[in-house]
Amino acid sequence: MGRPWGEIIMRIRGRWVLSVGVAAMLGIASIVSSADETCNSPYMSGLIKGQEDFVHVWTLGVPGLGDGSDKLVTIDANPSSKTYGKVVHKISVGGRGEAHHMGFTDDRKYLWAGGLDDSKIYVFDVGTDPSHPKLAKTIDDLPAKTGYVGPHTFYALPGRMLIGNLSNVADKGGVTGMSVYNNKGDFVAKYDMPTSTIKQVKGDGYGYDIAVNPAKNALLTSSFAGRNNYMRDLGEVVKDPEAMKHFGNTMVMWNLKTMAPEQILAVPGAPLEIRWALPEGQNWAITATALTSQLWLVKRDARGVWAAKDVAPIGDPAKIPLPVDISITADAKGLWVNTFMDGTTHYFDLTDPEHPRQTYSKHTGSQVNMVSQSWDGRRVYVTSSLLSKWDKQGKDNEQFLRAFNWDGTELTPAFEVDFTKEQLGRPHHMKFTAKPQRMASLADASAH
Repeated sequence: MGRPWGEIIMRIRGRWVLSVGVAAMLGIASIVSSADETCNSPYMSGLIKGQEDFVHVWTLGVPGLGDGSDKLVTIDANPSSKTYGKVVHKISVGGRGEAHHMGFTDDRKYLWAGGLDDSKIYVFDVGTDPSHPKLAKTIDDLPAKTGYVGPHTFYALPGRMLIGNLSNVADKGGVTGMSVYNNKGDFVAKYDMPTSTIKQVKGDGYGYDIAVNPAKNALLTSSFAGRNNYMRDLGEVVKDPEAMKHFGNTMVMWNLKTMAPEQILAVPGAPLEIRWALPEGQNWAITATALTSQLWLVKRDARGVWAAKDVAPIGDPAKIPLPVDISITADAKGLWVNTFMDGTTHYFDLTDPEHPRQTYSKHTGSQVNMVSQSWDGRRVYVTSSLLSKWDKQGKDNEQFLRAFNWDGTELTPAFEVDFTKEQLGRPHHMKFTAKPQRMASLADASAH
């Protein structure tokens, strides 16, 4: 299982105390209020004040399209810029490894991006000049160091990167674990997903997303499928009864300080992205199950025990709309959900998280995957690609980034980049940056 988390914390004690201490002084809510929580760690500094300048898109290479390589594409997102809505930079990594997700380091200067197929991790310098990121390091020892493959989630800890993986070297199935690297790219520790029974629920060992709530000393993980499924044609997977048995049906609550799994929650249907409600006084997280199209609430009860329950359908579950990504608002009162199969972007009112209500939906493409709102909640970005072998074919194989303005009642188009026309590939995950003079310190963030 690797070295105890306590030892890791001790080795970075100075930075840990600083980060957690500042967070406690400012309050988690004040930190999050300046930033979209989606896929970002609460330990991250250097927040954007207001309008983002750039959207970075981790993009899957397509044979015969441009250079055919996975690449980081940078798009100008500032309406006051002369190159607004245009690609201003692209950097290829020299191969196709199934580009998927990214995550900032805690200082927000570097962006780690992984390949689900080749298990390589690319570290991009986005802090020196966010308009022109540079490849600073390639990490290729994940399988050798851990026995895991398919790095998916990159989650910043103080001085560390916590990585959620999808599969393993031995049988390419879903049993996997989390790995820890320091910010220099050196391996530190690994933590296997539990397969034992904890509090009457047996673990399946599967992994996917990671989300931390420091105030609750809670780290929550979700589960998906192994390489045998995600690198196979979706139509084949759906028609194969045996393959359909190999999707995750659990979430795990970990003790953040000790990195020990404390509870396993039964959440059938492949729970994917996790979003904590981080404003003060909240004690819940939310996820969406891909195969059963449900929103699930994970909440601590009066006894201090975590419980998971389905709280709302997403679209028509009988049609398997396949919810794939979610983005919670800074005040945790709203949630964006993208459903891949029907190309719909949904908005749910989370004022009562026990009873979410869909209040808005819009068809945003023939296939839609990732959804990220801007730091101030006024803009929503959507990309199209899910996995290279799961994307639609023919005319429905749209590949785009679409930006929308959001006034609280309607999404209106702002700009679009056609990744096929631009010979770029299949756009997947997005992250925002701003010019250095517009980045906020934690102290500045407390005033916004």
